[in-house]
Amino acid sequence: MNASSDAPQPRPPDKKKQSTAGVPQPDSPGEKTRSNWTDYRIEIILGNVLRTGVLLSAAVVLLGAAIYLTRHAHQPADYRIFRGDPSEFRTIPGVIHSVIEGRGRGWIQLGVLLLIATPIARVLFSVAGFVLERDRLYVAFTLIVLAVLLYSLLGSGLTF
Repeated sequence: MNASSDAPQPRPPDKKKQSTAGVPQPDSPGEKTRSNWTDYRIEIILGNVLRTGVLLSAAVVLLGAAIYLTRHAHQPADYRIFRGDPSEFRTIPGVIHSVIEGRGRGWIQLGVLLLIATPIARVLFSVAGFVLERDRLYVAFTLIVLAVLLYSLLGSGLTF
């Protein structure tokens, strides 16, 4: 008789079923994971937020460029005198007022503002994800990053 065949074989430890994305799944429908918010799901949402923000801002800038070129295509350019942006484009309410009036430069500025707001939205969603995961350390770090971003944008008033 072979001694190795008589010995009981060790049973493998119980593991959660793994999906193709490496996210643990419950063994039975009644068993719940700690949170429905997994790292993978949050990464997907954050990626979609960034993608949507960039595409939306590009579409708004393109619309503004079309409006601007439609109205000013035949004006000659005069590069001898530098003319900066009018003061109405230096404040958020001024940009919104210009967009309401249908001015192309206002739409272009709105697209730039949306592009600036995209990483801020990503940080806000990151904070929400870390709160749902109950990860206090990352909530604190992400709130610090959000505070720095907001201060750098709004610290000197609503001008940019």
